[in-house]
Amino acid sequence: MTESIIRSNPSSMPAPVGNYTHITKIPRGAELFVTSGQIGTDLEGNIPSDFNQQAQNTFANIRSVLQSEDLNSSHIIKVNVWATEKIDWDFLYAEWDKLFGTDYPAMTVGYLSELGLPEIKLEIELWAARP
Repeated sequence: MTESIIRSNPSSMPAPVGNYTHITKIPRGAELFVTSGQIGTDLEGNIPSDFNQQAQNTFANIRSVLQSEDLNSSHIIKVNVWATEKIDWDFLYAEWDKLFGTDYPAMTVGYLSELGLPEIKLEIELWAARP
């Protein structure tokens, strides 16, 4: 029997303050995938100036990179989000929920002064496992 990825929020600690899970258990022997940070470029390589458009493109790129390895959101175990300006959480969570539903992975968010190029406002890195 193949074990599955288990996500939990221990009752001994406060509930998450956002749409994430405190701990994710990966079964022994699972195949691990780590992506480079996905950014908001469109298919032509253009980076829009609008933060929410970058977010929308970033999630489209996340779906594409997952599909390239026959993965889906259930395989994502950890997400690192970096932004250079205040995140519009209503917009980001709408995109987030389209990808994850309510089966949230572990997540870290950080604000930085600059990412790899000055026009990049959002970058999201994924860790995934296939049991």
